[in-house]
Amino acid sequence: MPKSVLAWLLVGLSGLVLAGCAQSTLSPMSDANFTQRDRQLLANPPYKQASIPEQYHRHIVDYPYQQRPGTILVDSDARYLYYVLPQGKAIRYGVAVGEEAMAWSGTATVGRMAQWPDWIPTPEIQARLGPYPQRVPGGAENPLGARALYLYEGNKDTLYRIHGTNQPEYIGQAISSGCIRMTNEDVIDLYDRVKQGTTVVVLPPGQGGRMGAFNGRT
Repeated sequence: MPKSVLAWLLVGLSGLVLAGCAQSTLSPMSDANFTQRDRQLLANPPYKQASIPEQYHRHIVDYPYQQRPGTILVDSDARYLYYVLPQGKAIRYGVAVGEEAMAWSGTATVGRMAQWPDWIPTPEIQARLGPYPQRVPGGAENPLGARALYLYEGNKDTLYRIHGTNQPEYIGQAISSGCIRMTNEDVIDLYDRVKQGTTVVVLPPGQGGRMGAFNGRT
């Protein structure tokens, strides 16, 4: 076989491998699951559009741990949230996490779920960051964003949430008051996969980071 033909075939095969890799690892930002209200509120959101690094975009990755499919694991060190899939895979989302002094870790369950939830600032948040109204109605300006998963330990609300945000520019940082923030597009995607009672594992500081080495390629 002529060398030129062989080189052409090798280039073609390399392209197929890379294309297949991209298709299997990247779950594109999509509004397929948006409700009519989602489309209205997110069409022209009252916050600046953020340029989020590609590593914090939604990916399908290898998952080396043993949580059951359907479990959520948050690696605060790496700023990733994983939704565990069958066959050793997971959907990885970029998140913003709590500042070190306010970060929460442990195992909880999703005790409640809400779309475009109202926000009721806690007394601690009022004292530290307020004043805020006692209740902020749901909407694109609300800090809880498009969806909220309320984390419970037994029957007790931990007061920590996985939720959307009106500050997407902070994805990938440790800046929140302890909650796990996602882009509104990502939290809508996660919300549609989760059910009440889902297990949520939040790794303590220093226990994560290892999965951050996975770049999304399988």
